[in-house]
Amino acid sequence: MPTALPVPLPTRTDALAFVGTHLEGLYSGTLSGSDRYAGGQVRADAALTAFDPTGYATYRNEVWPAPRRAASGLSPYIRHGLLSLPRVWAHVDGRAPDVDIQKFRDELLWQEYARHWYARLGAGTRASLRHLHPSRDGGSAGWDRSMACVEICLDELEDDGWLVNQARMWLASQWTVRDGGRWQDGEDEFFRHLLDGSRAANRLGWQWTTGAGSAKAYGFSRWQVEKRAPGLCGQCDRSSDCPIEQWPEDPTLVKVEPSPLMRRAVDPSAEAGPRSVVGTVSPDVVWLTAESLGDADPALVANPTLPAVFVFDEALLSKLQLSAKRLVFLTETLAQLGTQREVQIYRDSPTAVLRDRAAAVTFAPVPGFERISKHLVLAQVHPFPWLWWPVGGSVSSYSAWRQAVTV
Repeated sequence: MPTALPVPLPTRTDALAFVGTHLEGLYSGTLSGSDRYAGGQVRADAALTAFDPTGYATYRNEVWPAPRRAASGLSPYIRHGLLSLPRVWAHVDGRAPDVDIQKFRDELLWQEYARHWYARLGAGTRASLRHLHPSRDGGSAGWDRSMACVEICLDELEDDGWLVNQARMWLASQWTVRDGGRWQDGEDEFFRHLLDGSRAANRLGWQWTTGAGSAKAYGFSRWQVEKRAPGLCGQCDRSSDCPIEQWPEDPTLVKVEPSPLMRRAVDPSAEAGPRSVVGTVSPDVVWLTAESLGDADPALVANPTLPAVFVFDEALLSKLQLSAKRLVFLTETLAQLGTQREVQIYRDSPTAVLRDRAAAVTFAPVPGFERISKHLVLAQVHPFPWLWWPVGGSVSSYSAWRQAVTV
């Protein structure tokens, strides 16, 4: 039986010490946490309470300076299940003008669409789904940090592990549309740093922006910077010879025959998971996945006296080499949970840790969950807290998917 690691105290100092001591070799770059975010349910709840959606419709796309923004900044907590989409949806009701609430809820629906899209297509999302993008040899060895608009975005990505959506589009377009780099490589770089990094939302964003999964590529130019970051160009050393002064040329996209899965699911229940608890065996642990780490995780709630088990997947993390701040965020979340109930943390294979135990778990709509689950005895599988239950319809585009949504 693998040996559990000591659960750290819920402080940044202890989380850093834990990652540096017990997760060495599983991360890249310097050992540091996010300058902006700390993990844990208390921080997630506070962020939701503080969020005021007033002005969201007008200012959601502002990039710089930061006080101009209306972005919620809740995505790291949503991504890891500390805040569920249904909870966030309900929270904003009546808290701002209808136009702001509706626009914010549209963004929540985009997140839900990304989950449906990834639950359906899985690892197939690594391939361009609608168009092949003509990458160029030597394209995008890295972003040009001599431009202030790129530098401020990369600083925030690397220091905070977060970006507003507009900044993500700028960097993705610069990487692929203008510089000719493979969108998959840029997506991997985002995934390494983003605290809200999921293959669902991150890949969907890159496919949409670059034209790989949409009708047209998004072009990034100085015009957007002057609109969304007023005054920044005047501070840029490249202002008089701006590399993005003009719009980039539209890339020649080669159409791809879409997978039939984009139009219809073979088995909707496989991507949605169970509607009610499945399993009759009494569990002895609760298995926590990175998709559902909050206090309201259904398996945790149903089994309040059982130890919660989380496994830092050694083989997977050795390959991914995520930024340390992502592992620090997860550690802070687990440490805080450990003040409320027994938590067991492992650095190993989830299969090795759980194969001789009867685990209760909340369904996770990601390929890794299915891959690991088939080797385990799952005593209980609890429903995933979808905002809108998947019914197997089209995920070929957001608009096609949205037509069937009735939330």
